[in-house]
Amino acid sequence: MTSPFRVAVAVAALLSAAAAQAPPDRSQQIAEQQRKVQESLQQHNADAALAELRKLAELQPGDPDTEGNIGVLLFFKNQCAEAVPHLKAATAARGDLWRIQTLAGLCEQKLGDLSAAQRDLAEAIPHLTDAKIRLEAGVQLADMEVNAGDNEKAATLLDQLRAENPASLPVLYLSYRVHTELANAAMLGMSMVAPDSSEMHQVMAHESMRYGDPTAAIAQYREAIRLNPRISSTHFELAEVLYVSANMEDRKNAEQEYRTALSLNPQDAQSASRLGEIDAEHGNKDQALTEFKRAIELAPGDVNPKLGIANVLIDLNRGDEALSYLQDAVRVEPDNDNAHYMLSRLYWKQGRKEDAQQELALYKKYKAMKSKLQEIYKQMRIAPRPMRLSGTAGGQDEQPK
Repeated sequence: MTSPFRVAVAVAALLSAAAAQAPPDRSQQIAEQQRKVQESLQQHNADAALAELRKLAELQPGDPDTEGNIGVLLFFKNQCAEAVPHLKAATAARGDLWRIQTLAGLCEQKLGDLSAAQRDLAEAIPHLTDAKIRLEAGVQLADMEVNAGDNEKAATLLDQLRAENPASLPVLYLSYRVHTELANAAMLGMSMVAPDSSEMHQVMAHESMRYGDPTAAIAQYREAIRLNPRISSTHFELAEVLYVSANMEDRKNAEQEYRTALSLNPQDAQSASRLGEIDAEHGNKDQALTEFKRAIELAPGDVNPKLGIANVLIDLNRGDEALSYLQDAVRVEPDNDNAHYMLSRLYWKQGRKEDAQQELALYKKYKAMKSKLQEIYKQMRIAPRPMRLSGTAGGQDEQPK
């Protein structure tokens, strides 16, 4: 966190107003005392600065900047019990000292006054502009909310923190905890309210796939469809499981499920993209292009149809057209290994060997990351959702051709 001396200097710099309004003799005393405070801070002597600040507080009782400065130094000396009264006095006198209020909240948490800590942090966080302080305060508040069982409130805060700090491990871990708890609570509630509903069987199918049992998942999806055949997402999810099955009859049935899903929901970009893949596999390239373009129009941010259409265009020797789709794919999803692989092969065909090697290096990097993730899933004995991206090169070759 920010150096206590820098924080204290920043707060102490605001102390001139009270001195300007004091009588001449007292004003001189305050100014001299402020000089001593600044001198101690510049010498990095926290104890001396604290002693001088206490004398300054006697000259101008209740001054928010002096009280806040004392509280800051005590906070960084880990003397929270003594710091809180000074921090709270500062925020009571001035309502816009959000960093000071944040420190008060963090101290209250350490002291076990969790309700006060949650109040102070929740009020201060939206006003914090320093990214590091906002992250630390947000993580502490979210952790308190999780431990208090307020997962909905914690989830809202963590979603904001993840958008601002996508690589923060504390945020990612708390997000995992919260969303797992919310999912479990929703599943329990559903099992109590409607244990034989279409939705409940869909949840059971998800869980079967999660633990690597596609046969059970297919049975659950089919029961869900029997109970309510009008839910587009159920048909799509069943199709996803059928399409990666080793059983050829299942793979044939997948196409019909995708078409049913799309007929029930004409805005279903995923089903349109999958149908484009199937048409491409069957050699119906014109129809595949139509399906992929439809999917891209419906979901411009989805990488899959971009890879699919690029693959078809490359087969049709329309590499220049394919290039724009692949470049857009890596812009949207920079860690997509398949997109980098396809780009490397296309660049190689176009004689751009240096670009091809660069994309191949990125492909290997992100492929290794994906392999590591799959190994983690294996250790957890959880089956990852099948990764089947449109137009993938398969990742069999290590050199572009």
